[in-house]
Amino acid sequence: MSWSRWGVAMMHGLAKLPLPVLRGLGRGLGNLLFVLARPRRKVALRNFELCFPEVPEAQRKAWARESFVVFCQTFLDRSWLWFGSEALVRSRVKLVGATHELEGDTPTIVFAPHFYSMDAGGLALPLSTEREFTSIFATNPDPVLDDWFMTGRQRFGNVKMLNRADGVKPIIQCLRKGGLLYLLPDMDYGKNDSVFVPFFAVPEVATIPSLSRFARLGKAKVVALYNRMTPEGYVAELTPAWEHFPTDDHVADTARMNRELEAAIRAMPAQYYWVHKRFKTRPDGQASLYP
Repeated sequence: MSWSRWGVAMMHGLAKLPLPVLRGLGRGLGNLLFVLARPRRKVALRNFELCFPEVPEAQRKAWARESFVVFCQTFLDRSWLWFGSEALVRSRVKLVGATHELEGDTPTIVFAPHFYSMDAGGLALPLSTEREFTSIFATNPDPVLDDWFMTGRQRFGNVKMLNRADGVKPIIQCLRKGGLLYLLPDMDYGKNDSVFVPFFAVPEVATIPSLSRFARLGKAKVVALYNRMTPEGYVAELTPAWEHFPTDDHVADTARMNRELEAAIRAMPAQYYWVHKRFKTRPDGQASLYP
């Protein structure tokens, strides 16, 4: 049995553990990973330094350590999210906020940034609506893991995963039919198609303007879904539709997206995906922000 098959089989077993036990295991693994995964620890600490220069170093380090813990806890939680019963998932994953935004057939983009709990939110929506629900993915090179991720994310509701390599056309077709698009455009995807807009204390950050672009092309409203891990499971909070979005200025729209995300991160700083080199791509002639 390959390592990936063994790992998926292990997740089947972990799904049966009580949640406090599973979370305790994740805390232990997270603290261990914070010590052993030196390159990623340095990335997280640097991200906190860049984004929160006004915060004492000791607090930033505590947030970084807790971020590794939440990373491991949410990864292990995929065991019951993807293998547990529907009743179990419903009892632990709650959708709150402006849920009325899911009613009707108005094309809707759900801005779902990379909080570690994003897969819980990805299940909360199809459990709460019968509307067609799509998301964009990149194929995992390991076919066993790819199947696990795809099957888990499509286990409830009318969900369709769209390959990023297939381009924009199927995404816009889905929106114009009145569908929901679960969009995660907040990582550093390189210089191609990116614009440089502020994010926290960094004035020029490569950010793809797909939220504004898809909203215009699909004639869609935009709501945000901010996913939080709690001791009881997860809370996915849906915001009201953003007013005056999109505009004719995709750069200004993308800067606004980052401001909206900043406010959400400040409410739960340790739960965002800080192990990613968010500031890797720099404008021409500017030095790297990572040592």
